[in-house]
Amino acid sequence: MINEEFVRDRLRNVIDPELGLDLVELGLIYDIGIHDEGRHVDVTFSLTSPMCPVGDLIQEQVETEVLSIEGVETVNAQLTFEPMWNPDMMSPAAKLFFGR
Repeated sequence: MINEEFVRDRLRNVIDPELGLDLVELGLIYDIGIHDEGRHVDVTFSLTSPMCPVGDLIQEQVETEVLSIEGVETVNAQLTFEPMWNPDMMSPAAKLFFGR
């Protein structure tokens, strides 16, 4: 049975092409919900900017990564800007990477 941490680990494969780090390290994965015994997964995520030109591509990659998990049949990748992302949301490793 899959769990939130397993999904989060899979989402480390989704790289923000502008920043070169994954969505998890950047703090862009806001919530993960697992339903129907793992057959359906909800992912709430954000982008570093509402004007991000690759938002559709990132959403597609989130869906593809989650659907590649054995047993997952459907995924709802929901983009949100509530709360608005800021650099304080990054992991300590990402902050170090950017010299923060």
